[in-house]
Amino acid sequence: MSAAPLLADITVDGRAVKAVALPTKQGYLYVFDRITGQPVWPIPERPVPQSTVPGEKTSPTQPIPTKPPAYSRTGVLESDLIDFTPALKQEGLEVAKHYQLGPMYLPPAVSKLSGPIAALTHGTLSGGVNWPGSSYDPELHTAFVHACNACLSPLGLVKPPKEFSDLDYVMGTDRPSFPADSRRRGRSCGRCAARTRRGARWSRAACGPWRTAAAPAPAPAPTPAPPPVQIVGTTVQGLSLLKPPYGTVNALNLDKGELTWQVPHGDTPDNVRNHPALRGMNIPKTGQSGNVGLAVTKTLVVVGDPSVTTTPDHPRGGCCARTTRRAAKKSALSGCRRRRAVRR
Repeated sequence: MSAAPLLADITVDGRAVKAVALPTKQGYLYVFDRITGQPVWPIPERPVPQSTVPGEKTSPTQPIPTKPPAYSRTGVLESDLIDFTPALKQEGLEVAKHYQLGPMYLPPAVSKLSGPIAALTHGTLSGGVNWPGSSYDPELHTAFVHACNACLSPLGLVKPPKEFSDLDYVMGTDRPSFPADSRRRGRSCGRCAARTRRGARWSRAACGPWRTAAAPAPAPAPTPAPPPVQIVGTTVQGLSLLKPPYGTVNALNLDKGELTWQVPHGDTPDNVRNHPALRGMNIPKTGQSGNVGLAVTKTLVVVGDPSVTTTPDHPRGGCCARTTRRAAKKSALSGCRRRRAVRR
């Protein structure tokens, strides 16, 4: 819950309510009466997946709002995977086999090379609304929300070496050996470092009584190289493992607790429009993955694109910082566009 809350004076079932609404990465807007602290609509406790990590106990239920409905993905299920073509869908299913899929509140998994590598989550580290936040129109009693709908977060846990941490598990993915660059390298105290800089040959591991470094040990016999490790990511031929829309702009009526409208936001990324496997296909606007803020005026919702794409008549370029009260049009400057303005 990294976004700032929205203050909203709304009317629910004919009753005036001074409310506070909190957008979240989870894809839900939590709405409370800011005078009493009570939910405007029920937020019941519902059963959620449980942790399988040894020694860890998670709550059997979590609060999930009944209204408004979710404005972005709340988890990752098989039905969320890429499906542009049957072949890409099959590849996506093969990638997903290496992960644990599940709904909202799916806990991290103990990472195993044999699988699952991690729990594949959405709305944990990222997703939905992040720190850029949302906006509220006090006349329409509507919250306008930009949401990332393809912000995957694989969550795996591994046992660390004792010299790295005394915790039972740390975040990471399994591999034949713990990454050497993550270990605490031999650190010396300030005295040892000072003597070393002066040219004396002292052991960097010796802290306390001074001691001369021991003679180097003979090199160990070479060991056979471990078998290559298959690297499994969260893409399919460079495309997101999740199907579009990758990002959306949403209008939520806070008098009724309803999703008034939802549209994909952001031009279709170049890697989708120009992908060889999609050549000749008419791909609808996909929107873009990422988090951006938005502003609301009396007649417009103004929001920038999360990423940069090429256009048919301009080279690659950034968005201009200028906004207008009318629908944004391409700037006369080559490679530059005005920020997108969505008519309400």
